[in-house]
Amino acid sequence: MYKLLLCWRYLLTRYLALASIISVMLGVATLIVVNSVMAGFSTKLKERLHGLISDMVIESPNMEGIPEIQAKIERIRNDEFLGSKIEAMDPTLEVLALMQYRIQGETFTKYVKVVAVDPTQRSKIGGFAEHLLNPENRLHPSFNLTPEAQERYIYNHWEPPILQPSPPPHVPGEKPPPDPPPSVPFVPRGIILGNALASYRNPNATPVTPKEERDVYVLKPGDDIWIMTVSGQKLSPVVARFAVCDYFKSEMSEYDANYVFAPIDYVQQLRTMENRGTSIQIKLNDYRDAPEVKAKLKAMFPEPLYYVSTWEDKQGPLLGAIAVERGLLNVLLFLIICVAGFGILAIFAMIVSEKTRDIGILKALGASNGGVMKIFLGYGVLLGIVGAGLGTILGLVITWNINDIEIWLSKLTGHEVFPRDIYYFSTIPTDIQPMSVLLVNLGAVGIAVLASIFPAMRAAMLHPVRALRYE
Repeated sequence: MYKLLLCWRYLLTRYLALASIISVMLGVATLIVVNSVMAGFSTKLKERLHGLISDMVIESPNMEGIPEIQAKIERIRNDEFLGSKIEAMDPTLEVLALMQYRIQGETFTKYVKVVAVDPTQRSKIGGFAEHLLNPENRLHPSFNLTPEAQERYIYNHWEPPILQPSPPPHVPGEKPPPDPPPSVPFVPRGIILGNALASYRNPNATPVTPKEERDVYVLKPGDDIWIMTVSGQKLSPVVARFAVCDYFKSEMSEYDANYVFAPIDYVQQLRTMENRGTSIQIKLNDYRDAPEVKAKLKAMFPEPLYYVSTWEDKQGPLLGAIAVERGLLNVLLFLIICVAGFGILAIFAMIVSEKTRDIGILKALGASNGGVMKIFLGYGVLLGIVGAGLGTILGLVITWNINDIEIWLSKLTGHEVFPRDIYYFSTIPTDIQPMSVLLVNLGAVGIAVLASIFPAMRAAMLHPVRALRYE
């Protein structure tokens, strides 16, 4: 009992130990915040990537794509094993193209990737409808132009009517000429643009600016878009006119700045690739079945004619880089707690020197070497627990309010701390993992105990008579 009382008394009276507690607290808080933010980035990025890429993909390296693609989809669906594991499939045709449009009389040309899909089937796979800006399109995705977009297109292409000569007067007894067919304005097929292709970031936007005011749209629904690509078989250029019908905003810059979505039947006609596609997107009932499904599909579609991969295979380098970066950052930041450990070692060595006579008195009263050692080890444990506990509270509070803190710092400094046009997310993502918090706390307490071992052994080895004579 006397050991605990002495540990508590040292903790309350030795204000120098407060520096060690603060060091441990800051180290633990920093590790918790960094771990939570990195885990949040990793988790959200995985969700975004998995949302944009189906569970499994069958691809063809051939520019002409997979022939008889619908027959192959039926073959997969009719397989006894695969049919029970697969929820939905969608043929996709992806091609590189040039996109041209006009803004205020100036012509702009960009490289884009045209992703031709069936909007209904693609929505069953995921990663499409939920990223469309038009709320109605999210419920019923299509490439149809809204009435407002059709009016804008017709208004942009309005031309004064050409005066036609008056018809000759009708001669009695002759059959009157037929009425001319009604004039129906031509409206092209709709196309969905990546949000960054149709807009730019408002330079005056701040973290508190409403979301609808952060992007300035230069291409609006109903505006003309020209797509130029090549025929799949003849390699001859083909050009088609589309009209903007919606925007695709995944908040992933690679997709929003380079991808456009178009009807697959129309793109197949343009490229003379009827019943062909570059890939088959597959969604599984349970992703845990992916290894078995992948092996079965590889046997059905052997390499090198086809490539079968999961979404993790396709994004492996990026996910691996995030994991390595997170591990290295944890190692470097853990050195903060190691520095606190050296502070504990120095403070304990000082306390042992100051309390030499007290140690001698304790030993003279019957305290054993082990008892004296436990006093200082217990003091180290107490310092570690208090510092880690306060650090955990501080780290969790910062993590829970990190977006409010970021907005406050941005206002204070006048610079955006978390630039949205660089990162994939509109807010700082966090993911507090209890096991990670526990390991950080155990590591902090362990370092505090290790730092107190040498001073505790030195105190335990003191001879009582020499300690009492210590000046």
